Amino acid sequence: MWVIIVFFAVHWYSSLFLQSFFHHRYAAHSMFTMSSWMEKLFYVFSAIFQGSSYLSPYAYGAMHRMHHAYTDTEKDPHSPKFDANLFKMMNRTRNELNDIIRSNTAVEARFLINLPKWQWFDDLANNKIVRIGWILVYIAVYIAFAPSGMWYLYLLIPVHCLMGPVHGAIINWFAHKYGYENFKLENTSKNLVPIDIFMLGESYHNNHHKHSGRANFGHRWFEIDPVYISIKIMHWLRIIRLRTV
Repeated sequence: MWVIIVFFAVHWYSSLFLQSFFHHRYAAHSMFTMSSWMEKLFYVFSAIFQGSSYLSPYAYGAMHRMHHAYTDTEKDPHSPKFDANLFKMMNRTRNELNDIIRSNTAVEARFLINLPKWQWFDDLANNKIVRIGWILVYIAVYIAFAPSGMWYLYLLIPVHCLMGPVHGAIINWFAHKYGYENFKLENTSKNLVPIDIFMLGESYHNNHHKHSGRANFGHRWFEIDPVYISIKIMHWLRIIRLRTV
C-alpha cells in the first residue's frame, strides 16, 4: 500500500510542479528566463512526469493568457460561469487546448509572443500511442503493488491518467467559486485555501490575478508559495534568471 501512496504522491507533486513552474510561470507569464537547452530539458521533464496528461507548454501558455485577458467572459477558455458542471468545463478546456495545438482556431498574436515551442516533441508527447503507453504503466504499477482486497486504490488510476487536467480543474473551477479574497477584483478569482500544501501555491488565485506578473503567488505572511521558493533557489544557482517586476 505504501508503494502506491508514494507513487501517487510523487506523480501528483512532480506533475503539479512542472505545470506551475514551466507551463504557468515560465511559458504563460515569462516570469523568468532560461537557456534554450534548459527549456528543452524541462520539456522532457514535463513529458515524463505529466505522462498521459502531458500539456503542450505552447498551447497552455496561449490559453492561459486568454484566461487572464478575458476572465469570466464568454471568451474565457475555462470560466465556471458558462458551464453547468466541472466536467463540462474540463471538456471545453480540452477542446480549446486541442484547437490551439492543431491550429484550428485563430489566436490573437499578442497571446503567442515569446511562447516556448518545440513542435516535433509536442507531437510525440501528444501521440495517442504514447499516452496509452503511460496509462499501461500506471495500471502495471497498481497490479504489481496494490494489496489484494484494496480494490478502491484502483480508483486513483483515472487521476493518474488525467493528472494535468485535474490540477487545472481544481483551480479553474473551485478557486473561482470558493475561498477568500485579499483583493477586490472585477472577476471571481479567490484564494482557495490560506495554506496551500496540495497545490504548491496555485491556490492563491486571487493574488495571482491581482499581480499576474509576480512569481510569488503568496501575499500575506502565511501564504507560502513552495514553487516560488524553488524559483529563488534556481535563480541563485543560475539555472534560471528571475525577472524584476
